[in-house]
Amino acid sequence: MRLTAKEYQLLVLLAQDPGAVVDRRRILERVWEPNFFGSGKTLDFHVATLRRKLGDPRWIENRRGVGFRLSVPPADAA
Repeated sequence: MRLTAKEYQLLVLLAQDPGAVVDRRRILERVWEPNFFGSGKTLDFHVATLRRKLGDPRWIENRRGVGFRLSVPPADAA
Protein backbone atom coordinates (compact mmCIF):
# COMPACT_ATOMS: atom_id res chain seq x y z
CA MET A 1 0.00 0.00 0.00
CA ARG A 2 1.37 3.39 -0.98
CA LEU A 3 0.28 6.50 0.86
CA THR A 4 0.53 10.05 -0.34
CA ALA A 5 2.40 12.49 1.91
CA LYS A 6 -0.88 13.92 3.23
CA GLU A 7 -2.35 10.46 3.90
CA TYR A 8 0.79 9.48 5.77
CA GLN A 9 0.78 12.68 7.86
CA LEU A 10 -2.91 12.17 8.64
CA LEU A 11 -2.31 8.57 9.73
CA VAL A 12 0.66 9.58 11.88
CA LEU A 13 -1.36 12.33 13.57
CA LEU A 14 -4.24 9.96 14.37
CA ALA A 15 -1.85 7.22 15.52
CA GLN A 16 -0.13 9.49 18.04
CA ASP A 17 -3.03 8.90 20.43
CA PRO A 18 -5.14 5.97 19.18
CA GLY A 19 -8.74 6.21 20.31
CA ALA A 20 -8.58 9.94 20.97
CA VAL A 21 -10.69 12.19 18.75
CA VAL A 22 -8.65 14.75 16.83
CA ASP A 23 -10.75 17.71 15.83
CA ARG A 24 -11.02 18.72 12.20
CA ARG A 25 -9.39 22.13 12.69
CA ARG A 26 -6.34 20.59 14.39
CA ILE A 27 -5.97 18.04 11.58
CA LEU A 28 -6.18 20.73 8.92
CA GLU A 29 -3.67 22.93 10.77
CA ARG A 30 -1.18 20.11 11.38
CA VAL A 31 -1.42 18.21 8.09
CA TRP A 32 -2.09 21.08 5.70
CA GLU A 33 -1.08 24.47 7.14
CA PRO A 34 -1.74 26.57 10.25
CA ASN A 35 -4.15 28.93 8.50
CA PHE A 36 -5.82 26.49 6.11
CA PHE A 37 -8.94 28.06 4.63
CA GLY A 38 -9.71 25.53 1.91
CA SER A 39 -12.70 23.24 1.69
CA GLY A 40 -13.41 20.85 4.53
CA LYS A 41 -14.08 18.33 1.80
CA THR A 42 -10.31 18.10 1.31
CA LEU A 43 -10.03 16.35 4.66
CA ASP A 44 -13.05 14.13 3.97
CA PHE A 45 -11.55 13.07 0.63
CA HIS A 46 -8.20 12.15 2.21
CA VAL A 47 -9.87 10.24 5.05
CA ALA A 48 -11.99 8.26 2.56
CA THR A 49 -8.93 7.41 0.47
CA LEU A 50 -6.93 6.40 3.53
CA ARG A 51 -9.78 4.19 4.76
CA ARG A 52 -9.80 2.35 1.42
CA LYS A 53 -6.06 1.85 1.54
CA LEU A 54 -6.21 0.52 5.11
CA GLY A 55 -8.65 -2.13 3.87
CA ASP A 56 -11.40 -1.49 6.42
CA PRO A 57 -13.17 1.86 6.81
CA ARG A 58 -13.68 1.17 10.53
CA TRP A 59 -10.00 1.98 11.21
CA ILE A 60 -10.86 5.68 11.08
CA GLU A 61 -14.04 6.72 12.85
CA ASN A 62 -15.84 9.97 12.21
CA ARG A 63 -17.14 11.82 15.24
CA ARG A 64 -19.71 13.97 13.50
CA GLY A 65 -19.18 17.67 14.07
CA VAL A 66 -15.94 17.03 15.96
CA GLY A 67 -13.28 15.11 14.08
CA PHE A 68 -11.77 11.68 13.55
CA ARG A 69 -10.13 8.98 15.59
CA LEU A 70 -8.07 5.89 14.88
CA SER A 71 -9.57 2.71 16.31
CA VAL A 72 -9.07 -1.01 15.94
CA PRO A 73 -12.08 -2.55 14.23
CA PRO A 74 -13.62 -5.48 16.09
CA ALA A 75 -12.76 -8.92 14.77
CA ASP A 76 -15.62 -10.31 12.73
CA ALA A 77 -17.20 -13.42 14.19
CA ALA A 78 -16.81 -16.38 11.89
